[in-house]
Amino acid sequence: MSPRLIGLIPAAALVCGLAGGCATQGPQPTDEMTRARTLIEQADRSGAQRFAAADLQRAHDELSNADKANAERKYDEARRYAQSAAVDADVASARAAAGEAQRAAQEVAKSNETLRQESARGESK
Repeated sequence: MSPRLIGLIPAAALVCGLAGGCATQGPQPTDEMTRARTLIEQADRSGAQRFAAADLQRAHDELSNADKANAERKYDEARRYAQSAAVDADVASARAAAGEAQRAAQEVAKSNETLRQESARGESK
């Protein structure tokens, strides 16, 4: 084999490796990104900042990482970040709903106690 051909083998291997790396990337994660954005917006509106600030912040950070990976055409990485962001936003929304329900239950219990006290005062008159 001529020295010239031997020098081309590593270059050809590099080109094939790069092309193969690009070929393994899945399609752009448009649906996953949209779903993550929607769930994060819902979590923001649900009061998740009050009850699940860490989960909500993690969702925002992961969406930011997904945007960055998507811009770099690292679609598989972007998809993973977007899916993770969606899960964290879901958790934040669930914790916000649970926190609101607990707060409402405490208010009802407090109202019941007030009514009980007023009723007891009325009976003793």
